Amino acid sequence: MRLTRRELLALAGVGTAGALAGCAGQLPEADVTAAGFGEDASGVVRVWTRGATVEGMSGVVDAFHASQDRIRVELTPVLDGQYVTKLATAIRGREVPDVVDIDDINAMLFIYRDVFTDLTPLVEQLEGRDQLSPAHLGLATVDDRVYGVPFLADVSLLWGNTELLDRAGVDLASLESLEAAAEAAAAVSDLGPDVHGWSTAGNNPGILGFTVQPHTWAAGGRILEGEVGSQTGDLVGNDALRGTLEAYRSMWEAGSMPPANFSDSGAAWGADFRAGSVGLLPCNFISGALEGDEAHRERTDVRLLPGPGGGGAFFAGGDNLCIPRGARNPSAAWELVRFALAVEQQERMPDHGFLPIRADAATERYRESYPLAVLPLEQISEGYAPRTLSYNLLFNQADSPYLAMFREAVFGRGVDPALEQAQAEFDRILEQAQR
Repeated sequence: MRLTRRELLALAGVGTAGALAGCAGQLPEADVTAAGFGEDASGVVRVWTRGATVEGMSGVVDAFHASQDRIRVELTPVLDGQYVTKLATAIRGREVPDVVDIDDINAMLFIYRDVFTDLTPLVEQLEGRDQLSPAHLGLATVDDRVYGVPFLADVSLLWGNTELLDRAGVDLASLESLEAAAEAAAAVSDLGPDVHGWSTAGNNPGILGFTVQPHTWAAGGRILEGEVGSQTGDLVGNDALRGTLEAYRSMWEAGSMPPANFSDSGAAWGADFRAGSVGLLPCNFISGALEGDEAHRERTDVRLLPGPGGGGAFFAGGDNLCIPRGARNPSAAWELVRFALAVEQQERMPDHGFLPIRADAATERYRESYPLAVLPLEQISEGYAPRTLSYNLLFNQADSPYLAMFREAVFGRGVDPALEQAQAEFDRILEQAQR
C-alpha cells in the first residue's frame, strides 16, 4: 500500500501542516547572524543523508575529516522511502539532526512548515553565490528567504550513441527539437532489426517524470500553474505537453522504441543503451555514462533534452542541505555545509555518481576528467524542477496521473483522452492537498 504524504505525516504524529508547523514553533532557531557563527566550531555534527545519495555525502565527510580535527561528523543514511516520515518524527520528538541532506523537492514539504533554519544572511555571504544552480536554490527559497543550499545534482539529459548516430547520418548537436530527435530515432531504427533509436522505462513513474517533463519545459510549458497552496494543473490546452506526448507516441508507433519499453519498470535502466543497441536515451549521468565501460563512454555524447518546436532543458534533481530548527550544533553544521559547497568538493562529485551544483566547478581538471558531465554546468540556468507539495502524488507514485497520462497517450487510446483524464486527476489531487 502506498501512502499519501498526508498519511505519512499522520503516522509520524504530525498529521496536518498545522500540527507540524506548531511543533516547529517550539524548536529554537539558531542566530545565524551571531558573531563567529560557522567559524572555528567544534564537537559533533549529526547528518542524515538519503540512502540513494549516501556516497556523495560520504565522500565530502571523509574530506572534511581530513581537513580539520575540531569537528566530527556522525553520518546516518535513511532510506528514501522513509525519509519524510523519520524527519517528521524527529521534529515532533524534538530530536533533530544538525544537517539534513534531503531530496530537493521533498525539502519544500518542510520549508513550508517552518521547520528549517533561515540561512539567508549566510547564503548571501557565500563565495560564489551567483554560481549556484538557480533551480536547486529555488527549491529552498520561499518569499525571498533561503532555507537550504544545493548540495549535489542528479539531472536528466539526452545521451547519444555516436556510432549509431553517425551510421544513420545524424548529428546529435543538430537535434534542436523533439521532432528532430524523433526523426533521428527513426533513422537509427532503420539500421537493423536489433537496433532502436530511442528507449525509456515506460512503466516507471519516477523515471518518466524525470526524463519526459523537461521536453515540455524546454518548449516553455509548465504542467502546474500558480503558487504553492493554490496550484492547478495545466494539461488540456498545453501545446508543449501535447507536442511531447505526440512525439513519444509517434516513436512508439513507428517502432523506434523497443517493445520492452511498454512494461519496463526501470530495473535495468539504460542497459540497452550501454549495450550499444539504442541510439538515444534520456537519463542521468549514472545510467548514461558512469555504469558503462570506457568503450561505451568513448562512443557517447550528450545534449539537453529538446522540446517540441525547440529549446532545451533538464530536470534539476538532487539534494539540498538544510539545518533544522533545534539543531544542537548549528555553527559546526554550517562549517560542514560551506565546506561541501566549495569548488574543491564539488568538482569531485562525479566520482560518486553525481554532478556539481555550481557552474564554476567546471574547472580544467573537471573538464579533462569528466567531459560528459560538463554540459549541465555550462547550461546550468536551463535546469528546472516544479515547486509543489504534491510531487509524489502527481508524478512519482505507481498510481500517479502523470504515469497514467503517459501510458494512455503513448501506448493507449491517444493524447486527447490521456490529457482529459490527467487534467481531472491533477485538479482532484491538488484540491485535496490544498484544503
